[in-house]
Amino acid sequence: MPEINYEKYFVKKPVYEVIPYEEVKGRHPSMTVMSNNLVPDCNNYVEIGWVIDMPDPPTHIYEHVHDYDEIVIHMGADPDNREELGAEIEFVVGGQPLTINKTSAVFVPRGVKHGPLTWKRFDKPHIEMAIMVGAGTLAEADPGGHREKGKEK
Repeated sequence: MPEINYEKYFVKKPVYEVIPYEEVKGRHPSMTVMSNNLVPDCNNYVEIGWVIDMPDPPTHIYEHVHDYDEIVIHMGADPDNREELGAEIEFVVGGQPLTINKTSAVFVPRGVKHGPLTWKRFDKPHIEMAIMVGAGTLAEADPGGHREKGKEK
């Protein structure tokens, strides 16, 4: 069996390619940690964002749809209470509002409209992660509430 250099699959530095439609206070810029640009032929897109204060505006990820399956994870950052999100978020999936207030994951099948996401309460910093299965680039992933670099609103 040939020896494989797994260094080519190791992303040592995220990229900051997701540009919000509008300025959002209370969030750090999202980090792309996996994509075809970072690992050729990966064909998955993973983006992570820290929510560090009550987002302003509280709705900044709008209704959208993808051609790829998506897993959306909201994760609490308190090591002593990992399941407590530290926030309450309304996430509309297929027209149905879901209340997120614990560390959790939502599977959104391709073609299902989802969003908006609205922060109803903020208590502690937490993490939001989107995994686009089969989408290898930002253009394919097309996260809600973003615009391409260099393009106007």
